[in-house]
Amino acid sequence: MKELLYYQDVMLREFEATIVSKGTDEVGRHYVVLSNTAFYPTGGGQPHDTGTLDAIEVLDVEKINDEIRHYIQGDPSTLDGVVHGKLNWARRFDHMQQHAGQHILTAAFVELFNAQTVSFHLGSEHVTIDIATDTLTEQQLAAAEARANDIILENRPIQTTWITENELANYNLRKEVAVTGDIRLVIIPDFDYNGCGGTHPVSTGQVSAIKILGTEKMKGNVRVSFVCGQRVLSELAMRKEVLADVARQLSVPEVEAATALSKILVSQKNTEKALAAAKEELLAYEVKALVAGNEDVVAAAFNQRTMQELQKIARIIVIDNPDVTALLASENEGKLQFVAAKGKNVAKSMKVIAEKVLPLINGKGGGSDQMVQGGGECTISKEELLEVLQNAESHY
Repeated sequence: MKELLYYQDVMLREFEATIVSKGTDEVGRHYVVLSNTAFYPTGGGQPHDTGTLDAIEVLDVEKINDEIRHYIQGDPSTLDGVVHGKLNWARRFDHMQQHAGQHILTAAFVELFNAQTVSFHLGSEHVTIDIATDTLTEQQLAAAEARANDIILENRPIQTTWITENELANYNLRKEVAVTGDIRLVIIPDFDYNGCGGTHPVSTGQVSAIKILGTEKMKGNVRVSFVCGQRVLSELAMRKEVLADVARQLSVPEVEAATALSKILVSQKNTEKALAAAKEELLAYEVKALVAGNEDVVAAAFNQRTMQELQKIARIIVIDNPDVTALLASENEGKLQFVAAKGKNVAKSMKVIAEKVLPLINGKGGGSDQMVQGGGECTISKEELLEVLQNAESHY
């Protein structure tokens, strides 16, 4: 392990090595094993490197037992003898920035609040750490972020050393190591001592910056999402674009966008309340018109009336008119819907009406003796549906 190129020189971008073996795994992926490699395999929360071997693309890298497999795109028979490896350096350096940033931010939470990290995930866009605490305040998050960025600005060296289990007591480790035998430590002097097999830059300054993006509860812990290095700039560019677009639509400067949006939302809520009140008033007039001249049954067919609206109309009718049955039908978005309701003085059960109507429209529905509702296919028109409802009610 100590002799692997990605441990010997983390900044190595290109190298030469000899093909040791070739193979195909159980799912048909072709791979080669090299005499040495600068390609980091997936492990310790850090994703694998990609790149090329000669002109062939390396898609994945995994450590299987004692060999590091380089999974390639294409036929491995074209690779033989000494090959030239070249890393996708943008991907590798991004992973090193994020991983080192995780060490720094995790150590900041430990130093300031004795809050340990219990898990770490390096995603393609964000990095997350799960902190063993019930809650983190905005003030704590800001303090940890500020401390982490201070460490970055100081440009402290990031050192690595190999030790044995017997030497562990000589180091003030942030947490116990889970491996035995040769143990690799990643050290930021006077700040963080941690067992880790990942790759990191040679100084904290190369992390560039850390920005916490948010938190969420996760199985009794607090998950902190953040980005480091180039990802900070990418995140800033994205948020700048979104903010500029919002400000442009609101016709205000960016610094006033939040205030302007808040005013619009308040205005919208007031408008929605006024509109709802107007709809209720209009509905009351509509119900009066429907009831006028009808003694026992109020029947009406509508276009594009929702089930909620039909139910509301029916309730208003039967509450104000205890001797009346309301039969309502509507065609809404290519479906037929109906509601049948009765006033408290009407002896009939609305369930019987639904049972007679639903088969005619291949429909489904339900309800009680007082009110039923249902919907189905447009096998007949809404007017014909209403007529069926009326016939069912009159022949009950």
